[in-house]
Amino acid sequence: MTSEKLQLTLHASGLKNVAGAFKGTSDPFAIVTLLGSGPGEKPRVLGKTEVTTRCLKCFPIFCHASLVIKNSLSPKWTTSFLFDYEFGKETHINVSIVDEVRKKTDKPMGSAVFEIGDILGSRGSTKAQKLKRGGTLYARLQKPPAVSAGNLALSLRGIKLKNVEGLFKKSDPFYELRRTYDGPSGGTWTAVYRSKQVKDNLDPKWEPATVDVNALCDGDVTRRVQVAIFDWEKDGKHQSMGSFETTVEELLKAAEQKSTFTPKKGSKSFGTIVVDQCKITGVESPNTAAVQSAAADPSVVPVPVPVAQLGNMSLSGAGSGQKPSFVDYVTGNCDLGLCVAIDFTGSNGDPRKPGTLHHISHDGRSLNGYEKAIIAVGGILSKYDTDQRFPVWGFGAKYDGVVRHCFQVGKTKEVHGVNGILEAYRGVFKTHLTMSGPTVFTEVIELAAAQAISRQQLKPLSYTILLLLTDGAVSDVEATKRALQSIADAPLSIVIVGIGNADFSAMQFLDDFETRNGFNRDIVQFVEFRHHEFDKMSLTRATLDEIPNQLVQFFHTRGIMPQPDTNFSTSKIIVGDVNPNEEEIDLSMDYNSEEEVVLNGEQSAAYIDTHSYSAGMSVIPPPTVSAAAPVRASAVPVQQPFTFQVQCPPGVTAGMQLQVQHPQTGQMLVVAVPQGVPPGGVFTVSA
Repeated sequence: MTSEKLQLTLHASGLKNVAGAFKGTSDPFAIVTLLGSGPGEKPRVLGKTEVTTRCLKCFPIFCHASLVIKNSLSPKWTTSFLFDYEFGKETHINVSIVDEVRKKTDKPMGSAVFEIGDILGSRGSTKAQKLKRGGTLYARLQKPPAVSAGNLALSLRGIKLKNVEGLFKKSDPFYELRRTYDGPSGGTWTAVYRSKQVKDNLDPKWEPATVDVNALCDGDVTRRVQVAIFDWEKDGKHQSMGSFETTVEELLKAAEQKSTFTPKKGSKSFGTIVVDQCKITGVESPNTAAVQSAAADPSVVPVPVPVAQLGNMSLSGAGSGQKPSFVDYVTGNCDLGLCVAIDFTGSNGDPRKPGTLHHISHDGRSLNGYEKAIIAVGGILSKYDTDQRFPVWGFGAKYDGVVRHCFQVGKTKEVHGVNGILEAYRGVFKTHLTMSGPTVFTEVIELAAAQAISRQQLKPLSYTILLLLTDGAVSDVEATKRALQSIADAPLSIVIVGIGNADFSAMQFLDDFETRNGFNRDIVQFVEFRHHEFDKMSLTRATLDEIPNQLVQFFHTRGIMPQPDTNFSTSKIIVGDVNPNEEEIDLSMDYNSEEEVVLNGEQSAAYIDTHSYSAGMSVIPPPTVSAAAPVRASAVPVQQPFTFQVQCPPGVTAGMQLQVQHPQTGQMLVVAVPQGVPPGGVFTVSA
């Protein structure tokens, strides 16, 4: 399974002051550690080589920590952390917040463990966690830019800055370079770089700065940035000395033309800022990057995919035109839905007898194969479903003398969370179910496809995964092939897990089958559970291996691109409560000879068990009361399609995305321009 790079940024609010009586306010910094996923895997500290000051004497702090924020209990760190992430592998990071104490042992302020899939699946790819010691920690993930826009080398100085210290003192000015984020920051300015203060000087000349252009403005030199000037205060309550908005392009021109900027606070001027030097170095050519990407992945074909809208709506570009990745879609407002179908045919055996495939232990801790597959695969996929509501269906059972190949499992059409799936599954055996046969997949496949299409009509960036659990080979291979062919255009992938020791060789056709809908989609992954029975991570990696490519292929071939939620704000983040039963992970750390933070000893205890099926799950005992008899699941009512014509705007060619409004319902639809339709041409849409 391929991995992708992710970029982690952190900020905190309301931390507890641990500086002590009469010692001011804590100076927090954060240490990020990638935890092992089992006893044999050692944790490792993340980070690059950023060096900040440890005290006023400029004693170097370690490179693996975020910047020290002086005297602040709500720090917004500018350091980001890069690491590789693999879909289907549970990956945990530990973030420890520490108060820097001069010439003494630093004091812990709290820590939290985050699972990467949990962050990616949260709104705005941001997750918040309350800390036991007080305060809240926020972790945000994003995809780092594929092409380096270089580094900005910047030298600034001030002239006759306005003193805000009073009559008998002078200000200690420092400045911040700030940017806005399209997403969790909700349009607020966030510091990317912070200079050192220059003491008692209203004509300061700050040290030269080197700033990543991607981090500052996403490589767009015309994007607005802010330069904010402050008077440094020991208590952390730095006073504003004005600010101004500009762009990297304007800073470059100012250095060349010797022009200046005026920081203002309200309508009042606070002096002059001169750009002594400004240049960009280390720029990577986009064409070179595209060639390298295509060489590494022959399937990468740079396709321009603008988003056009019909009528009075505008035409806009989609950016670089480079093929997006799975993480681009997950962080770009894509909803990943899950539905589950379970085999209740007679070949599973009598569930009342131990050793049969559906037997459920009385203590709820000895899990059968169906339960383990639900926990392993459902546990990963559920992280990416924002509402945590999943339909669960059964097939192959007889009710009232009638064999049903698609019926509702549980009391409601949808259940909440993985525990809800387990409850619904276990409750079936308290109903009047008679396990029967044959093994028929077609009805659950068609229902999953209908619901996937319905979800995408409401939100174009929606994709569904059907987890189908079965103990034997399908009874009608040709009917299954026809069903797969009929749903080829649905935003759907199917993961089939074979439970038990049956001969599954006849199921190989599912892995090899490609739908013929013009895109030659492979939408099915089949895995035998017995090969992964004692290793949950092994099962999730095997079953989910093809999902990222299937999702990307579906959207990209239709010209549907990631769309980050620009209306999202931090106020929408759900803050996780403190788990009173969860102990903080004790990571013993020290400095090496190069003043980098390192882990002491083997740290063999610092891992999260992601291989055990019971790890991380609150196992629910089997139900003791009867549940209502399952009802027959019905597909979304099929309506006669409405046909209308769309004319391509100028510059739009085959393969590009059009967003059009349905003439009858007013609903916005996303369609791809068919092959052979030129700019200005007309094609037919059926919806």
